[in-house]
Amino acid sequence: MCSDHQWMSEAIRLIEADYQRSADTHLIKLDLPCLDGIDVYLKDESTHPTGSLKHRLARSLFLYAICNGWVNRGTPIIESSSGSTAVSEAYFARLLGLPFIAVMPKCTALKKIEQIEFYGGKAHLVERSDQIYAESQRLAEELGGHYMDQFTYAERATDWRGNNNIANAIFNQMQLERYPVPTWVVMSPGTGGTSATIGRFIRYQKHATKLCVVDPLNSVFHDFYRTGDKQLTSTVFSKIEGIGRPRVEPSFIPGVIDEMRTIEDRASVATIYWLETLLGRKAGASTGTNLYGALQLASEMAQRGERGSIVTLLCDGGERYLDTYYDSQWVKDNIGDVQPYFAQLETFQATGRFA
Repeated sequence: MCSDHQWMSEAIRLIEADYQRSADTHLIKLDLPCLDGIDVYLKDESTHPTGSLKHRLARSLFLYAICNGWVNRGTPIIESSSGSTAVSEAYFARLLGLPFIAVMPKCTALKKIEQIEFYGGKAHLVERSDQIYAESQRLAEELGGHYMDQFTYAERATDWRGNNNIANAIFNQMQLERYPVPTWVVMSPGTGGTSATIGRFIRYQKHATKLCVVDPLNSVFHDFYRTGDKQLTSTVFSKIEGIGRPRVEPSFIPGVIDEMRTIEDRASVATIYWLETLLGRKAGASTGTNLYGALQLASEMAQRGERGSIVTLLCDGGERYLDTYYDSQWVKDNIGDVQPYFAQLETFQATGRFA
């Protein structure tokens, strides 16, 4: 198929113009007097036009697909997603006048489906998370469209050397802080693309920073990191929407990671409730996973008498999850009793230690 160079040039201009209209996201320093000599920061990705970290990924995926000649005028775009990437891709598809279909598990938060439809996209629901890949490929072939496949291309679509990627932004924003080079950056894996970008950037820039990747329950990433077994799969799926996968995704690069931890679902949800008491607003549960891991590291640093900074990500806002993580009955039925972890965090806030 011949590429329409005039359309491609205009499409790239539209995407770049959209980027130029956007300021960088805020870096929030948490008020934690219990940590003497350790500063914890949240990179607030919820302020992107589509409300999540995945706005960066969607922009990169569209540019990558267009420049590779995979997407042209009128090409239907199909994506497999648990929601946030699909919301962001629907935004860019509308910007370019392209049809968009998101293949998602039925358990996806209703608010995300509504946002996809707001941007003119369609939600194609399947029963289980592991069915999204084959169904996306089938739809792309049936419609003569392009399967964006974030799980394969996330780690290669972003320029990890710099060029305003998220790692570049973090280190630039840290320059005037008292510990400008973070001791740790903490990230949870969905595709693995963001952790790959951050880890590669740290090494390329010769920073002493270490990357800790925190995985939810029922995800195979941590086990793969420990064993190297690429064939690992799970028939039980992560309940922390947007992160954790039932298979080893091609974009997950273990070699850029210094440490991995598995975070209990109850800890992730308790942490977003606790964070709301600090920030006065809600965040998604993947932010809870990130922050709980960051606070564990901070506590351990404090006990060793170390000083430094830790940066993690606020991936998206909690307004998307009012019918799940912020619904007490849903949490009771699907996550369990989060109160012990909330009490643990209150103890940490008072003492700097986890009980």
